[in-house]
Amino acid sequence: MGLKGACRYAKTNRVYAMSTFAVHRAAGVFVVLGAMLAGMSGRVAYLQTYGREKTLRSAERQQHQTESLPARRGTIFDSTGTLMAGTVQNKDLFVDPKFMADFYTADDKDFTEYFRNIGKLAAILDRPEAEVAGLMSDRSECRFVMIAEKLDETTVAAVQKLQLPGVGFTPSDERFYPMGSIAAHLLGGTGKDGHGLDGLELQFDKDLSGHDGWKRTLKDARRNPIAVDADDYRPAEHGRHMILTIDANIQMIAEQELAATCQSFRAETGEVVVMDPRSGDVLALANWPTFNPQNLEDSTPETRTNRVMVSPYEPGSTIKPFIAGPALAWRITRPDEIFHTNGAQYVTPYGRKITDVHNGYSRLAFWDVLVKSSNIGMSMLGERMGNEKIWKALTNFGFGKPTGIELPGESGGKVSPLAKWTKYSTESCVQGYELMVTPLQLARGFCAYANGGRLVQPRLIKGFLDADGMVVERRKPTDLNLLPAVIDKRTAEEVRRILCDVVVRGTATKARSKVWNLFGKTGTAHISEGPGKGYSDHLFNSSFIAGCPAENPRLVVAFIVHKPHTDVHYGGSVAGPGASRMLERCMAYLQVPASPELPLPPASIQTVLWEFNPRLYEARTASVRD
Repeated sequence: MGLKGACRYAKTNRVYAMSTFAVHRAAGVFVVLGAMLAGMSGRVAYLQTYGREKTLRSAERQQHQTESLPARRGTIFDSTGTLMAGTVQNKDLFVDPKFMADFYTADDKDFTEYFRNIGKLAAILDRPEAEVAGLMSDRSECRFVMIAEKLDETTVAAVQKLQLPGVGFTPSDERFYPMGSIAAHLLGGTGKDGHGLDGLELQFDKDLSGHDGWKRTLKDARRNPIAVDADDYRPAEHGRHMILTIDANIQMIAEQELAATCQSFRAETGEVVVMDPRSGDVLALANWPTFNPQNLEDSTPETRTNRVMVSPYEPGSTIKPFIAGPALAWRITRPDEIFHTNGAQYVTPYGRKITDVHNGYSRLAFWDVLVKSSNIGMSMLGERMGNEKIWKALTNFGFGKPTGIELPGESGGKVSPLAKWTKYSTESCVQGYELMVTPLQLARGFCAYANGGRLVQPRLIKGFLDADGMVVERRKPTDLNLLPAVIDKRTAEEVRRILCDVVVRGTATKARSKVWNLFGKTGTAHISEGPGKGYSDHLFNSSFIAGCPAENPRLVVAFIVHKPHTDVHYGGSVAGPGASRMLERCMAYLQVPASPELPLPPASIQTVLWEFNPRLYEARTASVRD
């Protein structure tokens, strides 16, 4: 190859090399540009989607602040407007440990002042200094540490007087029960979160709690509020104010007399119910022992149990009027019919022995079978009625099913299906055994004898207050004449008159009032010791159900004392006097006029009554007027 050819070859290779390099370089540039474009597109897509939302949320957090607006819990009033449960605003104490430590270490300040102030704070709160100092030391980097909750005004003022840096207060609501333990089992109580745990506070928690509101405030760079848009504000809906049928004064009287009776006879527990027999309104409902709903942590679940409606028991002879009334109405017997009881013991056709604890009687008119509470006379009547009619009489009065009162957990008691009754059921049930009732059921059933034979619906809630302060009734009482009739009016009045003799010449003479005529029935029931163990010979349920005044009943009461630990255990001696004192105090409070003289039993009845003495009878009833 010549020089000229060599030059041409070299030139050709150089051009080829340069063209190859240019292609690779262009490709690299395009790749880089493509990657940059893809990156930019991805970034744009990110900023327009998730990134945009993130940025907006960040800006939202920086520029706005959302605050919860707590709703205040509704107030509970009694029927007269007395405050039973309300809400008060207290203050919780918090500390900023980091700020407090930084404040005292800045500018070479004496750090001993820090510990000295902690000691002062602990003394005001009545807590060990080491406990408070240790709490702040363990959380020294925290900006918010709760030290104490629900402080009263005196304590708050004492802390504020110290003017401690890093110490502040936040408002907090606390449920307040101004009457202490009065109506505790009815009201229930609330937890630390402010929601109901038991009783009416639990049953009507949604109504009482209301609904929290909120507001979203626009802030400036220094986090100072600027404005709130109308769409960024929802006010709190405070809880509704509840009005009860309970009368706080009657409730207090009932609790005082129940406590005095249970303590006097060293009883384990007791219950009392007071009702208006015309409307079914519950005016008092109490259990003993009781508790303070302000301090639920100091009570036990057993103490807080509302036995009036959840703990049925065998009622003993207080069940007898609910058998006797239907028997009279169905013409199975008459008030003047003679039952030959033949002493203190009676043997049934199948060999069971029935005894009368009150010495026994050779013969009793049916009037006195109730007045003297004869087990033998009632057993004879039960055999004549048969199980089907006894079962019908009991279930007609509502025994065996809940009353429907506005409280959680109500028991219906126990009246076994008729198919499960045996020959033993006849005598057992008419004496108040082999069935179980609650005090509330007893009071409700007895209302029928007070109001002319109608079965009322127990009511605890009168209603709620509306925005104008008017009571909106939750469930209006049904007209008495529209309520189911469990006994006809004539028979109800007849039984009521018979039961007036219980406190004049029967088993409850210690319950006789000097001002008002009472009608009632005592009960003394042995307590079962468990399946297969029989009944205790020393443990009893002592009861008294009564109404007052007999001529125009205003109140009905069921008064039950469980396991009195004394030699005296009869219902007429244990429960009767306490119930009578309670009724007398309530009648005086209600300003009910004194009763007129109780008339003698009809002449046709007087001749068949056991050892009836008209002069003695008049002397006993005359003391009512003196």
